[in-house]
Amino acid sequence: MIRILIADDHAIVRAGLKQIVAQEKDMIVEGEAGSVDELLQLLPQKEWSVLILDINMPGRSGLDVLKEIKTRYPALPVLILSIYDEEQYGLRAIRSGADGYLKKISAPEELISAIRKLISGGKYISPTLAERLVNTFTGKLSEKPHEKLSPREYQVMCMIAEGKSAEEIGETLSISAHTVYSYRNRILQKLNIKSNIELTRYVLEHKLI
Repeated sequence: MIRILIADDHAIVRAGLKQIVAQEKDMIVEGEAGSVDELLQLLPQKEWSVLILDINMPGRSGLDVLKEIKTRYPALPVLILSIYDEEQYGLRAIRSGADGYLKKISAPEELISAIRKLISGGKYISPTLAERLVNTFTGKLSEKPHEKLSPREYQVMCMIAEGKSAEEIGETLSISAHTVYSYRNRILQKLNIKSNIELTRYVLEHKLI
């Protein structure tokens, strides 16, 4: 039996994933986590076959906790589930240790295929993401300034470019507005830009949102 642990802060998403998995006779969702804290409590309780991890978790992002999970449970396959295109987070997720990357709008059968691919010891990535990985390893893809950002910095950058205020970002990520400003300052420094307007232009030029 393939025992699945789902970590997503939206109950309706977890319910939808459970419905999809329920159609498979050899799969079962045996654990659900709505936060990173809940996830870290559940991980040592069973021998999980695969972890389906949302990239947008409150407090700490999925990518923030991914490296910690892979250090503690290196054999556990992790499938990142995201609303974002591969161009935005796919490469970053694989570099952080994810075994697969799947968009939430994907068809149910694609989710099942991804789980089975990971269980068999493979990776589940799109052809576009695979090409980017090859180009990275062969040195054909130069690292861009935004690729040097931490997962949380990257997330804050995109939210600023979407026009969200520090207070809105803080509420979404469960951090203070002061912390948001600290992230913003680090982002501007790493991108070598001076304002939110320049930041937004950068994000749009690189098609990050």
